Amino acid sequence: MVVEALIKIGIVLFVVLTAVSYLVLLERWVSAWIQDRIGPNRVGPLGLLQPLADVLKLLLKEDIVPAQAQGWFHWIAPVISITIAFSVLAVVPFGNVLPIGGNNIQMTIASGIDVGVLYIIALTSVGVYGITLAGWSSGSKYSLLGGLRSSAQMISYELTLGLGLISVIIMTGSLDLNTIIVSQADGAWNILRAPIGFMLFLISSFAETNRQPFDLPEAEPELVGGYHTEYSSMKFALFFLAEYANMITASAVMTVLFLGGWHVPFIDQLGLPDLVVGILQILAFALKTIGFLFFFIWVRWSIPRFRYDQLMNLGWKVLLPIGIANVMLTAVIKYYFVD
Repeated sequence: MVVEALIKIGIVLFVVLTAVSYLVLLERWVSAWIQDRIGPNRVGPLGLLQPLADVLKLLLKEDIVPAQAQGWFHWIAPVISITIAFSVLAVVPFGNVLPIGGNNIQMTIASGIDVGVLYIIALTSVGVYGITLAGWSSGSKYSLLGGLRSSAQMISYELTLGLGLISVIIMTGSLDLNTIIVSQADGAWNILRAPIGFMLFLISSFAETNRQPFDLPEAEPELVGGYHTEYSSMKFALFFLAEYANMITASAVMTVLFLGGWHVPFIDQLGLPDLVVGILQILAFALKTIGFLFFFIWVRWSIPRFRYDQLMNLGWKVLLPIGIANVMLTAVIKYYFVD
């Protein structure tokens, strides 16, 4: 079991790290397409080696620590951010089972955890500490304001994100992610059964990942770079990596909760071998996740950022009341009209 878990961890880390590298390239291509200009096309064929050049550039830069920085906290902040981003993936089911060598391999690193939703909420709540520590420990007013903004933003939108999750929990009656997927396979996907919860979770995911139009903690025109203004070299690369890893994590979680996860409609009726079915389910999960990632990128290059007061008003005065009303409505529908 330990060896199996270590192999799964190694594969997931390799896939996610590679995906992060080329997600940056994809974002540059998509932004160029949206803005009608030429994207990266110089390093390697079609620019495919651009991520390698970016990594080498960051690694070769000098690691500068401001004189007023709190040394140990300044170093640990990006480590916290990247650790949380990867830890959430431990409970995400990338597929159902994959029959290999007569054994059915569960496509989850930490299989058997029946409170995966609570695990995700707990870790995403802790993730703000990395950004807050980065803002405070840098000894810069721009970084401090970015850290404070991030704390307030995550506290505000964490509530809405949780309310969006509750509607899924009510409809499925479980905190286990695999059970949530199976319940969608037996009926309709939750994007159809809980559309308001999906919209609340989607909007909150943009705020939780600090992506435009909710990238106020960075806000280059006013805060230079926000909480990572005073970071360089590998520590800056870790924050950069954490942002895109969080995008992948958020997209994977939304795929599980609202798009049926690894479920492929009507695949059981095709009479395919179990191994082929398992591979197709993993590919389906990957394609759904990529669809959300493209949406993240598309929104960034299409919508301007909010003012900070607009951000707070949207979270507390619009989304939170809608989330509370949606929970009550979902409970009524579940009790009187479903099952």
